[in-house]
Amino acid sequence: MTDPVGHVWTLRSEMEWRQGETLDDFEHDVSVGSASAFILLGLIIVLAVVLVTTIPEDVVAPWSGRMLWLGLLILLAVLFFPARWALRRPWEVVAEWGDNGHGEPEERWTGKVRGVFTVRQAISQAAKTIRHEGHPGIEGPLQPLIEPVA
Repeated sequence: MTDPVGHVWTLRSEMEWRQGETLDDFEHDVSVGSASAFILLGLIIVLAVVLVTTIPEDVVAPWSGRMLWLGLLILLAVLFFPARWALRRPWEVVAEWGDNGHGEPEERWTGKVRGVFTVRQAISQAAKTIRHEGHPGIEGPLQPLIEPVA
């Protein structure tokens, strides 16, 4: 997209798979490893199997198949947290233009946002602001990146 001065800006976003050290306001992964997650997953599976196998025969299920509704509820409960985790990951949003001759942009603005839907809103808002003002706007999540002078 082009700003009023004629600079061609590039907007991009990338999902952060690891928690950054500067993301104080985001969720923190407090687990040292993944062992506790596998133990809890195994416990959930064992409890679900025990629940399904110990249901008495005289229990009437509302749909065809006695365990269909219960299986769907268990599947929904198991998939809720991974889906929430994937949809709420932090994203890095970058707006940049130009080339300084060393393959680096003349101006770069970066910011962090959380969530798939929020990143789409942040990019569209930055694009709108660039079209009108010539830069992404200081009031949004994007902030100018100041490079150290070598």
